[in-house]
Amino acid sequence: MIWKAQLSTFALIAGCGSSGSTLDFRFGPFDVAPGSEQTDLCVAVSLHNREPIYVNSIEMAGAPGIHHSNWFWVPSTRWLGFPEGAFSCAAGDGTRPFDQQAATFDGGVLFAQSTQVWDEIQAFPAGSAIRIEPDARIIADLHLVNAGDNPLSVPLALSLTPIPERETTTILAGFAMENLSIALPPHEMSRFNVECDLSQNPGGLPWNFRFYHALAHYHALGVALSFDAIRDSDGGIDTIWTTEHQIGDELGGMLDPPFDLTGHSKVRLSCTYDNPTDHTITWGNAGGEMCIAFAYTDAEYAWTAGLISQGDPGPSVVDNGVVEFTAPMSACVMAHVGIN
Repeated sequence: MIWKAQLSTFALIAGCGSSGSTLDFRFGPFDVAPGSEQTDLCVAVSLHNREPIYVNSIEMAGAPGIHHSNWFWVPSTRWLGFPEGAFSCAAGDGTRPFDQQAATFDGGVLFAQSTQVWDEIQAFPAGSAIRIEPDARIIADLHLVNAGDNPLSVPLALSLTPIPERETTTILAGFAMENLSIALPPHEMSRFNVECDLSQNPGGLPWNFRFYHALAHYHALGVALSFDAIRDSDGGIDTIWTTEHQIGDELGGMLDPPFDLTGHSKVRLSCTYDNPTDHTITWGNAGGEMCIAFAYTDAEYAWTAGLISQGDPGPSVVDNGVVEFTAPMSACVMAHVGIN
């Protein structure tokens, strides 16, 4: 794949730990030919920070052509070989490709963009922040699409607003739940469910944390996503985040008040689609679909859960015209890594 890209000069506006200061980064512009897409494009920038950075708000500014992007912070010591600026995600540092799960566990998720939302702010409550460790880098995996008849030039900017350490009361960690086993039947509405019992996590870690921010991720055939917690007392459902009645383009937002998981051992992810095509649509970029709920919590660990490989979506039933697949809870895979 060939693209035109360069890393623009970026400004680290003075005082990483000063309230109200920003760190601004600009990438591109990236040229996208008519009727094409770029699925092997990563960007990276080194922060050169001597002290931790406590990020309370993140803003991404793009343009038509950016489909979605996922941003991570990673320690320079183990990610120094990945080129500064734009590079092939598959080529990576020449010895290994860029891997989002590895970046999540080695550093952390910084920002997840709502699908095809070109300008977006991810803001946390006062005193809450993502902690970026000293001597870190930012690496992002980008997906660009041009469905039109004219070429596109796509600029991209990322701005971080840190707060002083003394004002930081809550350190946030990522929680990702996904279902890679989706297989949308042709000419059908379909729904895919997966449940995970957090009490069965490896290591027996506590799960009574709170969710502060949540984001749904699916593509054009997605109709709705629900991320729910199941009460231990009666099996009832409390919704953490849903796009079922969403108005507007952004698929994420702050939870006010934060959702307290106390009394809920199980979480459930449900994604609903409408597939008008003649083909079964599976997980992937381009013509594929996705089913991800991403959130930030006050847990001391970053978590991933769900069906993390493509396979059997589980048995199906038809409910009110919707073909509904539910994976057995035993298929859920969980992993976690400490952030402190």
